[in-house]
Amino acid sequence: MPSSPSLQILDWGHTQHEDATKRQEALVAERIAGRISDTLIFTQHDPVFTLGLRAGAESHILWNGSMLAKHGVTVIKTNRGGDVTYHGPGQLVGYPIINLSTHPDLHAYLRFLEEVLINSLANFGLKAERRPEHTGIWIQTRKIAALGVAVRRWVTYHGFALNVDPNLSHFSGIIPCGIEASTGTVTSLKKELGSAPDLNEVSRVIAKEFERALPNHLNRV
Repeated sequence: MPSSPSLQILDWGHTQHEDATKRQEALVAERIAGRISDTLIFTQHDPVFTLGLRAGAESHILWNGSMLAKHGVTVIKTNRGGDVTYHGPGQLVGYPIINLSTHPDLHAYLRFLEEVLINSLANFGLKAERRPEHTGIWIQTRKIAALGVAVRRWVTYHGFALNVDPNLSHFSGIIPCGIEASTGTVTSLKKELGSAPDLNEVSRVIAKEFERALPNHLNRV
């Protein structure tokens, strides 16, 4: 993967969500102190439903305890924005630890992440887009990536989750990001392309697009 003195790229492999959050928080403290540069982390999680800070997120989990146990899915609360979402193997999760102090605008940062993912998917021949009324990245009415971020002293953590080849049936256990089935469905690169690209290649493409767009974003006034 590409990297530069201004952006460090890390691959954590498979992680537990709670452990990954603790590791992110440690890096946030290091970034605030100026001991590390901006960092982009890639990982995959064991199956988990994560609850964001939006009111009523718990009500959007549809499976009961026995169904959760049957499918090996845990439930945890997070301090990111948003509703409930799913993480699991085959889904590429990106955690940017970025100092936004030169451009302290969280909405602009979300638009930046959307731009990076839209441009990354274009590398695989997919035309993705925003839907102003719903967060995330969409291919028409099919959601392929979720966003949920947090900031501390204008250093970001949490981030995005791109469906490369996850178990899409696990999404039936939730109302993903509060979006009813009549509004949209969930998709993946494998479903859209017919076969899944290698996750390392997807990581490489996202890192390239992220690194290309980040300086322009941070230098905006």
